[in-house]
Amino acid sequence: MKRSFLSTLAVASTIGAVQADLYYIPDEAQESLPLKWQAGVNFIWDDNVNPTAPALADVNGDGVLDPNPGFEDEAFSVNPFVGLSFVSITPQTTWDVYARLGAIYYFDEPAATGSDDIYTQSRAGVNVTHRVSERLRFSSRNFISYELEPDYAYGFSTTRQLGEYFYWSTDNSVGYRWTERLATYTGFSLTGLDYDDEVSNQDRFTWMLYNQFRYQLTPQTVLTLDYRYSQTDGDQLASDYTDHHLLLGVEHRFSPNTILIARAGAQFHETDGIGSENTVSPYLEATARSQVNEQFSIRSFVRYGIEGYDTVRFIGPGTYEFSDRQTLRFGVSGEYTVSQMLSVFGGVDYIPATFDDGRLVAAAGPAPVSAGGLDEDVWNAYVGLSVKFTEMLYGTLSYNYTDSESDFANQSYSRNRVSVGVRAEF
Repeated sequence: MKRSFLSTLAVASTIGAVQADLYYIPDEAQESLPLKWQAGVNFIWDDNVNPTAPALADVNGDGVLDPNPGFEDEAFSVNPFVGLSFVSITPQTTWDVYARLGAIYYFDEPAATGSDDIYTQSRAGVNVTHRVSERLRFSSRNFISYELEPDYAYGFSTTRQLGEYFYWSTDNSVGYRWTERLATYTGFSLTGLDYDDEVSNQDRFTWMLYNQFRYQLTPQTVLTLDYRYSQTDGDQLASDYTDHHLLLGVEHRFSPNTILIARAGAQFHETDGIGSENTVSPYLEATARSQVNEQFSIRSFVRYGIEGYDTVRFIGPGTYEFSDRQTLRFGVSGEYTVSQMLSVFGGVDYIPATFDDGRLVAAAGPAPVSAGGLDEDVWNAYVGLSVKFTEMLYGTLSYNYTDSESDFANQSYSRNRVSVGVRAEF
């Protein structure tokens, strides 16, 4: 029982709600991997590089609306990058380190006001697990990124913003096994989201404390009970808010290659803004992964609850902050190995959101004091193939389609992207 319990306990090496990737399942690495480098370049065609640019804008600053050159602006870009990764495992400590440094350069600078011709596209992460004893372990998961495009698996982006963002998170916990069946994880996490000056009202800083009780029901199944408390500082017109989560969950291994982690319960959302209403919402999060056979792997996530990101929106002459943004995030992706040289991959993201309890926070003219019942749906789908030319050289071809239907002005759009790339691993 002890060996089985410890292997299941390892799945929860970090269990905070704020993850760098909603696909993430915190399995510990099973073997050390030597330092691996990669370098490559992608060439990208984008038929709507600034999809939220309006069709008409005051281009000349004379108060007259003219056709906006940034509307549905096509662009070609190049994305060079270098990266590294390695895993080190000792009887007591596991290190998992990765980094990717890159940039996006547009051959013709996008025409939208505030756009530039070069942007950073970089990420890095360090995950550490230290086993103090058979009963006690410490885990730390850390991630930073500075980039342009939204990645829907992060759990905060909904639409394309004009400027780069700096996103970082650190999640640290202590796990202790009290008996053969009962254990706890207690920890804290910090998360920051900072946009460049071109993007207003979007910066956030969140700190969270959490505790999880874990009960080993069977060698394959663990029942969980979570309580999370978090506070978030908003930026400019965005208010601060507090969240409480009370969740029941299950972690089950259907097989050595298939695992499900799911938690559901209630979210108590309290916004500090004057006139804002406190809200109670159902909350759900789940992640699944399966290596179906030697050729096919699939993973998915779902999350539903109240989100505090991107809550300041414009309606006519008024600017509103919505304290109740009910959001569902769903993603599924898979990869199929056709042969030793060829594999295909693809995935879909779906993000419907409903905005309620909106209060007027600024106005350029007469505007209602409240707003609500507004919807926004985002679909993102991609498909591609990867070719192994040699033991070191790989090529990729992918197509990405995004569609947004929104009740807010300038937020409905479609977007197509095609990428061709080559990379070397050594």
